Amino acid sequence: MPINFTVVPVEDTPISNADYDGEIMKEEDKEEPHTAAGPYLGDETPRETSSLISTDHDDSIYGKNMALYEDEMDSTPMVSSLLNKLANYTNITQGVIEHEKAESEDGIQRVTINGPQMGTFIGVFLPCMQNILGVILFLRLTWIVGSAGIMEALAIVFMCCSCTMLTAISMSAIATNGVVPAGGSYYMISRALGPEFGGAVGLCFYLGTTFAGSMYILGTMEIFLTYIMPNAVVFKAETGEPNGMQNNMRIYGTCCLAIMALVVFVGVKYVNKLALVFLSCVMLSIMAIYAGVIQSAIKPPDSQVCLLGNRTLQNSKFDKCLKTEVINNVTTPTKLWTLFCEGDLGNATCNEYFTQNNLTVIQAVPGLLSGVISDNMWAHYGHDKTIVEKEGKSSEQTSDNTGDISYYVLNDITTFFTLLVGIYFPSVTGIMAGSNRSGDLRDPQRSIPTGTIMAIATTSFSHVIYSSCFNVVLHACFRNRYGESVRGTLVVATLAWPSSWVIVIGSFFSCCGAGLQSLTGAPRILQAIARDGIMPFLQVFGHSRSNGEPTWALLLTAVICEIGILIGSLDNVAPILSMFFLMCYLFVNLACAVQTLLRTPNWRPRFKFYHWSLSFLGMSLSLSLMFVSSWYYALVVILISGCIYKYIEYRGAEKEWGDGIRGLSLNAAQYALIKLEEAPPHTKNWRPQLLVLLKLDSNLGVKHPRLLSFNSQLKAGKGLTIVCSVLEGTYMAREAEAKLSEKNIKAAMAMEKTKGFCHVVVSSNQRDGFSHLIQSAGLGGMKHNAVLMAWPANWKQAESSLSWKNFIETVRETTAVHQALLVAKNIDTFPTNQDRLAEGTIDVWWIVHDGGLLMLLPFLLRQHKVWRRCKMRIFTVAQMDDNSIQMKKDLQMFLYHLRLDAKVEVVEMNAGDISAFTYEKTLVMEQRSQMLKQMQLSKTEREREAQLIHDRNTKSHATLNDKAMATSDRVHMTWTKEKLISERNRLREANMTVRDIFNMKPEWENLDQTNVRRMHTAVKLNEVVVNKSQGAQLVLLNMPGPPKNKGGDENYMEFLEVLTEGLDRVLLVRGSGREVITIYS
Repeated sequence: MPINFTVVPVEDTPISNADYDGEIMKEEDKEEPHTAAGPYLGDETPRETSSLISTDHDDSIYGKNMALYEDEMDSTPMVSSLLNKLANYTNITQGVIEHEKAESEDGIQRVTINGPQMGTFIGVFLPCMQNILGVILFLRLTWIVGSAGIMEALAIVFMCCSCTMLTAISMSAIATNGVVPAGGSYYMISRALGPEFGGAVGLCFYLGTTFAGSMYILGTMEIFLTYIMPNAVVFKAETGEPNGMQNNMRIYGTCCLAIMALVVFVGVKYVNKLALVFLSCVMLSIMAIYAGVIQSAIKPPDSQVCLLGNRTLQNSKFDKCLKTEVINNVTTPTKLWTLFCEGDLGNATCNEYFTQNNLTVIQAVPGLLSGVISDNMWAHYGHDKTIVEKEGKSSEQTSDNTGDISYYVLNDITTFFTLLVGIYFPSVTGIMAGSNRSGDLRDPQRSIPTGTIMAIATTSFSHVIYSSCFNVVLHACFRNRYGESVRGTLVVATLAWPSSWVIVIGSFFSCCGAGLQSLTGAPRILQAIARDGIMPFLQVFGHSRSNGEPTWALLLTAVICEIGILIGSLDNVAPILSMFFLMCYLFVNLACAVQTLLRTPNWRPRFKFYHWSLSFLGMSLSLSLMFVSSWYYALVVILISGCIYKYIEYRGAEKEWGDGIRGLSLNAAQYALIKLEEAPPHTKNWRPQLLVLLKLDSNLGVKHPRLLSFNSQLKAGKGLTIVCSVLEGTYMAREAEAKLSEKNIKAAMAMEKTKGFCHVVVSSNQRDGFSHLIQSAGLGGMKHNAVLMAWPANWKQAESSLSWKNFIETVRETTAVHQALLVAKNIDTFPTNQDRLAEGTIDVWWIVHDGGLLMLLPFLLRQHKVWRRCKMRIFTVAQMDDNSIQMKKDLQMFLYHLRLDAKVEVVEMNAGDISAFTYEKTLVMEQRSQMLKQMQLSKTEREREAQLIHDRNTKSHATLNDKAMATSDRVHMTWTKEKLISERNRLREANMTVRDIFNMKPEWENLDQTNVRRMHTAVKLNEVVVNKSQGAQLVLLNMPGPPKNKGGDENYMEFLEVLTEGLDRVLLVRGSGREVITIYS
């Protein structure tokens, strides 16, 4: 019974008021629990459990005995609250059950919500029966049976009914795996297969339902124009208009669609009120057919077929199957005579076939005991515009075959087995009519499986009986669709008892009702898809009127339905909707099979009579029927579904529904990771799997977004990319900042089109954080093999030495774990993904061989459109004792075997004396190193002094006096005025030493000769590189390793700075030591 809720405006009232407390409870009870079915924004992901979890708690409810859990009440409700929500759970159909609002005289607004009350029989069984037993049964089944014969007709019925029965079993398992809200079939498929498959199949289901409306309207108009009011036609087919009947169907069908759409627009409640009338017409018509079959065994109907030889005549053009008749002892030609002869009876010129063959009258419905089944056992297919002939009956063949054949019954379409399958299949669709009403059912988990399987079993049995009875009772000459051999009467109506008009009128209203149901259901399917927000361009169709009617969705449905009506032929529309429904059934079976094989913890259907093999069989049968019916229609539907899938994948809103496809991906990923870990990748499969180390600015934004651009240009979406950053501190203190940083990095990745994973860790210091990432990033065999980072640009000006120390430690660590290292210098000058570099070069300076990574990187970069026009040049260095000519030939042959297109050049470096400039650079470097050490010591002393001052200010006066005596020996560590002046003088003298150092040549002899040699190499190599590659778009250099003695780390940074001085874009590459490129296939 309806539940009445009262909504009363509440004013500011003291909390202690008892009435106020009561109204609060009413307000809480008023809230509709099923929020998942309500409208929400497209960019929000609906939470399936939001209707069962409430975060509104009252201390008086839980009391102080639950104080231990009071901090968790907001996220984890008490069990009693959860059970209460479950007990009061219901599901209200979106828009189908209208919320009628009325306002009483006292201004109190009352909302009446009718809860779901339908049971299995009314809510599932009868709607499925009404949709399954429809237009194809009344208009085409006799023609299909007459053309295919009893054996092939039963094969068609068995295949189609088996497909729907297997699909119903899979659907029952999905429907009983949890609560099915309003949304029905689309909701089940989308939540089982994910948004991509759900959207594609949902639109297929929507289009199938819409084209079903076209088919029902065309069937309605065919009955009306052919059997009820044939004089109402506008175009006459026999007056030279070849498509006259189709044009009539288009005109009247459009008018019928407008009327039906108007009825649906006014209110679906009127459609629901007429549903019982339409269902009664279906049941009455079926009972009339059964009664006619039984009555034919006692007294066959008086319907006759006229044969000329073995050819069937259209007896609507004459009244008697006679050539002549005797009237008042005078032989008079009949109307049939005048059709084939010209002139008087004595000297008439007649058709030769008419003259040499006799007329025969046979019973159109011989009856159950006539033995006509032997004639109808096998198929009688025919070509278009050929005469329907009775097999087994002899006739005199003549040489004159040019006569008028318009008086015979013709095959108006070329018939074959696969065509009949496509036309027949819509007669077994409609199995989801019950699941679409899930919001109206009292117990959907019980009603949907029981009612659907019972309806399919009943209708399948009925179709088998119909096929058998039609072959047993009717002649095979009923191979024409419109009953032209029985005076244009509906063929199945000739079998009806007590009158043929029972079938004609019943089938007319049955098709009308099915059309209205399609126009009612299709917009709501589209509305459910639009409200899910998986396809942004459908957002407008999620809106509805105040009473819940989807107006815009109804308008689009009417437009698509009109397209089907303009086709103008029921037989051409039927295969189209067969494709869409078969695609939908295919994915229902796939969803059940995937969930069963994955054995996900949430897969616990109450319906136990299912198995993954049955689902796979149903899926295979659906796919087979698609290509059997029409292979080109099948390809078109698959293409449409694929396009929708890709659109949702790239442009749709991200949804997480816990679907089976995601579970399948997780299982596949687990299997692949285990297989990858068994052995390291072969050299032929090696590609850079990058760990990108990012620095964040003060606003937690990405400091160097061009690093992400370079990564995407290098990877082109292939392989693994892990983008990481480190925040200093503890995770509990910086949790929000870590999440914000990760969000900012993901946004930067999306902007730079970088496909990969993002991870931000919080560590006590950046060095430890990056160390942990280098060691542990990745999973199993899917780990990074290279690290990409930016050069610390301001390492000289930095107040702290941590930047370059962290950099050098990262270099050492990547070497220790045998990973490659890519360091991009001047990264902010690198091109973006939108840039297109003109003619230029990528120069590779191959100094040492550390696995061939230097050769592989330019090749990968040139695959991207940014670097595609750049040429590749490879330089190598020859010493004095090397044969530079032979080196060039060997290198060219090596590149030829590597299949790399590059220009080769060998640069000779003479072993000349170390220049004065080199000594000067080395001396400046060492002086700077000493100065930094002295300044670091001064910084330490200042920190100690600050700590001492802090201690003095925070302790009591008595303690301060005691502490002064205890720390008298530490006064020399403080900064007195005299010491400050002396320190400034010392630094001034050091600066003077730096300026005058070039005139102090004797000090060169005291320099570390190892540093001198390294500086010499850096200076000489830099001169050569700048000379050859200053205009290059990118320069790749072997990166020398850091010194083993950590005391010379600052000198190592100076060497690298000198080595790359004067170059715009530099990529320092340090290989992992393993071969990454091979000459073998």
